[in-house]
Amino acid sequence: MKTEVKLIKSKLGLLNLAEELGNVSQACKVMGYSRDTFYRFRELYDKGGELALQEISRRKPILRNRVEAHIEEAVIRLATDNPALGQVRVSNELKKKGLFISPGGVRSVWLRHDMETFKKRLKALEALVAQDGIVLTESQVAALERKKVDQEVKGEIETYHPGYLGAQDTYYVGSIKGVGRIYQQTFIDTYSKVVCLKLYDRKNALVAADTLNDRVIPFFEEHDIPLLRILTDRGTEYCGAREHHEYQLYLALEDIDHTKTRARSPQTNGICERFHRTVQNEFYAIAFRKKIYTCIEQLQEDLDQWVCEYNNQRPHTGKYCYGKTPMQTFIDSIHLSKEKMLDQQYEKMNNEDHLSAVSKQNASDEMNARPDELSSVHVSLAEIEEDVKFAEGVYRILCVNACIQILHLSSNFGSAPIKNSTILNR
Repeated sequence: MKTEVKLIKSKLGLLNLAEELGNVSQACKVMGYSRDTFYRFRELYDKGGELALQEISRRKPILRNRVEAHIEEAVIRLATDNPALGQVRVSNELKKKGLFISPGGVRSVWLRHDMETFKKRLKALEALVAQDGIVLTESQVAALERKKVDQEVKGEIETYHPGYLGAQDTYYVGSIKGVGRIYQQTFIDTYSKVVCLKLYDRKNALVAADTLNDRVIPFFEEHDIPLLRILTDRGTEYCGAREHHEYQLYLALEDIDHTKTRARSPQTNGICERFHRTVQNEFYAIAFRKKIYTCIEQLQEDLDQWVCEYNNQRPHTGKYCYGKTPMQTFIDSIHLSKEKMLDQQYEKMNNEDHLSAVSKQNASDEMNARPDELSSVHVSLAEIEEDVKFAEGVYRILCVNACIQILHLSSNFGSAPIKNSTILNR
């Protein structure tokens, strides 16, 4: 019950009590009012009824302190174009267009136009669409007005880089006349919050695997990083025997680990559950009010456009996003994934060792080919010491050969052999 209603009931109670008792003074004493106030209430009631008893504020609005008219019109227009945006998001979106208004100012505008809640903004959108002549079916209205139960999420998902853990879940969108039920396969990279969505008219293991094969795996291969693990619930589309289950078989072929949530604990995969609320409020609740869809392809086309805007333009306040877009977060943190790829790191180290060995071999070959140009070859101290020892050995061999030749000559000419030669001593 609002405060204004309580005040009106209190004033009416005073008037009714005075009429029943037939004594104004006693009624005023019981209710805590003065007789002057009683007569003022009775005069207002006689002139205008219950509405005249409303509390009249003596404060007059200061019009010069209000936002400019064109900014207020932009706030109202954005409230009907995207009712799911909060006051902070609306303020940020208007700043991108060069219109500056604080979040508190946005809420003040909403209050003046009775649009301060998401439900009221949806009603304003319905009234606007009705004026344009678009009629919604009863099934669409029932699907859009279905209440969402907020689920409490406890704990955090452990994720360290893009591709470390992906979350996948199935979301029931609704039913379209002539098509039937529509299900959405949702995949979210838990680190960067990049999403991949695809719509189907059924839910089974084959469509769950098709989402990975068609949207998810090509995305990670394009950026040259692997998807290591995936988190799902225990639905029949995700769990089963590997030999007969398409989803389990596909995970085995792609070498992806599978983690399942606890039974009857949807909050364990709360990142998908929270995103389902976002896509419902920011896309489906608006799209079904603006357009009547006759096939899944039409809805998928509009959904792809919204996903592109979500990944590339919409700022995200996730744990690792820090206000950046999901795609920008993904690109900025790719190096974290590549640092964890040990096979590539090992291959890189082997290549570096091989290149260093080849360079050393080339340096030694160059030294042997041009021994007189030692100044032009950059070698280490250890290599210089080895070259000195090698030169001494060559010098000793040359000395021995010279001695042998001298002895041979002395024996041919009949002279005595040389015993204490300085050359032999050396």
